[in-house]
Amino acid sequence: MQDKVTFEYAIIRLVPKVEREEFFNVGVILFSKRKKFLGIKYHINPDKLKALAPELELDFLNDYLNAWKLICEGKASGGKIGAFEVSDRFRWLAACRSTIIQSSKTHPGLCDEPEKELNDIFEKYVL
Repeated sequence: MQDKVTFEYAIIRLVPKVEREEFFNVGVILFSKRKKFLGIKYHINPDKLKALAPELELDFLNDYLNAWKLICEGKASGGKIGAFEVSDRFRWLAACRSTIIQSSKTHPGLCDEPEKELNDIFEKYVL
């Protein structure tokens, strides 16, 4: 238990028709302050997208989520948000939105390795 650190995560959701409030999970953002870790993992199932919103382009949505990845990585190509401190980047990404890509409320946990936890949560809630 001594080696465990706290983390927070949010599930990334695709809400094709915001007014209908239907969504499916497409990714996870995970943040650990003590490990200075901020990671994102995402995958949009093309079959689900086609069934719920055939008018949306997969490439457009992947570009949108790739921008979130650049912010997570803190790269200059992540723009002004990418230059924020790691905790502020997580808060910005996990903030409530009314667009077609949204985040769930944040959830806490304890883990040994944040990247492994990110993969586990991704497999459980997205895949």
